[in-house]
Amino acid sequence: MITGIKGTRFRRAAAVTVTTGAVLAAGAFGAAPAGAVTTPTIAAAGGYVMNNGTAQTLYTKAADTQRSTGSTTKIMTAKVVLSQPNLNLDAKVTIQKAYSDYIVANTASSAHLIVGDKVTVRQLLYGLMLPSGCDAAYALADKFGSGSTRAARVKSFIGKMNTTARSLGMTKTKFDSFDGIGNGNNYSTPRDLTKLASSAMKSTTFRTVVKTKSYTAKTVTKTGSIRTMAAWTNTNTLLSSYSGTIGVKTGSGPEAKYCLVFAATRNGKTIIGTVLASTSITQRATDATKLLNYGFAR
Repeated sequence: MITGIKGTRFRRAAAVTVTTGAVLAAGAFGAAPAGAVTTPTIAAAGGYVMNNGTAQTLYTKAADTQRSTGSTTKIMTAKVVLSQPNLNLDAKVTIQKAYSDYIVANTASSAHLIVGDKVTVRQLLYGLMLPSGCDAAYALADKFGSGSTRAARVKSFIGKMNTTARSLGMTKTKFDSFDGIGNGNNYSTPRDLTKLASSAMKSTTFRTVVKTKSYTAKTVTKTGSIRTMAAWTNTNTLLSSYSGTIGVKTGSGPEAKYCLVFAATRNGKTIIGTVLASTSITQRATDATKLLNYGFAR
């Protein structure tokens, strides 16, 4: 018994000696190694950042906690559309009254699409991702879902969103809407949404859309004339405020609070990440900026 205690004391003493040596080797009294970067503090409830080239995790904060995603859901809407076989981006979709009624009923963000106008799939993707148009999301779900009724087509499209999530290994994600206006069962995590964005950014069309600051669509009216729509402005303020930003998508809502999936490239290095449930529009951009700076410094 006494031998055991002595042995324990010896091991502790040895540990102290090793620790002291390590401190001295590192520099006076544990000074941070040269080039060390301080981990940022963010207001968002959850965050995740990775190096898009290597998939190396650079930052986590409640990265696997499920939360409402708001309109960051639309990244998946766009991915499902762009994954369709033999996709014709110039195919025209006629805007239905149901899409407009949906916007009014939900006080939803809108691309202000006009009932009866013919709008191309490409234009709908801009209307989806820049002003975060829930009417554009509805039109795409109706167009690319399968079924004899609109309800069946929407259900089918949401099914494709969930199938795609599973194929990407988004194990903590579920969608019950095409736009993020969920029915209590629409959630993801910072890690899963970053995976999704990384995959979506492999599409040239997606990359082109999400880095666009402003887009003006010319649609075809019921009478066949050309309507020049009011310009759609991208809700992602990082495109103007953070050099090298290449996307991706904002989100907000009573439950989701303020979300942002973001990506930027500097000197050939792309950092991609997500913040969920930040405290304001300004703060989510501040959070993302801190995380991007941290990612590039790593």
